[in-house]
Amino acid sequence: MNQADVSKLMSQLKFAVMPSHRRLRCPQGPEGRMLKLRKTVTALFKNERIELYYSRADEARGYAEQLINEAIRYGDCHKATMELADFWLLDKQCVHKLFKVFVPRYQNYNVSYTRMYKAPREYPGWYFKRAVLELRGNPFPPLVPDKMQNRNFIHNVLLDEAKRAYRQEKYAEIAQSLKVAENLSTSVAKDDAGSSSEDEVDRKK
Repeated sequence: MNQADVSKLMSQLKFAVMPSHRRLRCPQGPEGRMLKLRKTVTALFKNERIELYYSRADEARGYAEQLINEAIRYGDCHKATMELADFWLLDKQCVHKLFKVFVPRYQNYNVSYTRMYKAPREYPGWYFKRAVLELRGNPFPPLVPDKMQNRNFIHNVLLDEAKRAYRQEKYAEIAQSLKVAENLSTSVAKDDAGSSSEDEVDRKK
């Protein structure tokens, strides 16, 4: 069996994953750490956009991607996939949402199913970085505006015309300054030529 066939037998995530898991401090130990990740994945599937600490968001993102990937690959009739979804999703309504909503949405995706942004932190406050973790295709307005689709809005048209007029004025000023400099240089050259001719006449006398 060649390498291409082997790669088809395992699911692959569509974003970079750290080689080792993050150290998420929890007084309850490893079980409490896993419970926090399960709550995060459940909240992500339920709300489709959450804001939390960056380290936990980055860690939970991989588990959410893997869960969606397995659901797309095997479906709801696969026993291991159903047990995996039942373990990670504490709210059992999210299991139904996984197979009935997310699988049809992401089955033709060629990019990652989730998207993560760095969020500003409150000042003064804790130094820990925060992030916004969301599922692609969610019903909420985008956090980053699409500047390619709003060029025909009236305020953007007016701003473009103002920028164009400003550039034309600046170009005219530059051309005028260059013309003045050229006239000065020609006049200085003529004065130098006239003075040199007068010096030659004085020498002949």
